[in-house]
Amino acid sequence: MHSSRLLRARGFTSGFSSGFTLVELLAALVVLSLLGLMSFRGLGAVLEAREHVSAESEKWRRAESFFARFGRDVRLAAPRPVRSGAVSAAAWLGRNAGPADAVPLLEFSRFGSGTGFEAARRLGYRLNDRHEIELWVWPGLDAAPGAVPAHYRVMGGVREFELRYLGPGLAWSNTWPTVPAVATDPPLPLGVQVRLVLATGEEIVRTFAVKS
Repeated sequence: MHSSRLLRARGFTSGFSSGFTLVELLAALVVLSLLGLMSFRGLGAVLEAREHVSAESEKWRRAESFFARFGRDVRLAAPRPVRSGAVSAAAWLGRNAGPADAVPLLEFSRFGSGTGFEAARRLGYRLNDRHEIELWVWPGLDAAPGAVPAHYRVMGGVREFELRYLGPGLAWSNTWPTVPAVATDPPLPLGVQVRLVLATGEEIVRTFAVKS
């Protein structure tokens, strides 16, 4: 009897059982809540970074795809003027045209690819008022009067689209031919420089040699 009283006095029970107090439980819940909040914020940051990287990768992929298409067309440029009824146009025609104009910034003749799947075409590139670069494709080199080209969106998110042309004197010009009255069939430029300003502010400049 004396021993039992002594154990109870010292705080022992027959099963040596113990438990958490309410304060300890609340403290544990607060710690777990903070850990959960930190994990959620960390996951949100990771997902946001992943979306940003994905968007950036897609943006540059579209730019590279456009330049690959444009460079391929330029390499197939044909020194052949075209006719539409009684009206003729130079093989390569670079204009001072903006998004509000209903004509391409650049219009030129292009050979077929040589694979049998693409015939010779008349092509045009233009920046429209929706910040998209359009590819215009006529049904052939010489077209019937009033023939309407097909329009294809090849790149979006473009704020500025500028072209310059390298002449025989190694001087750059914003238009081509530089002096249309000199010859009825002016030669192709030696090269073309493309300047793009994306909607997100990045500037890209590429230069392509023209096969003449």
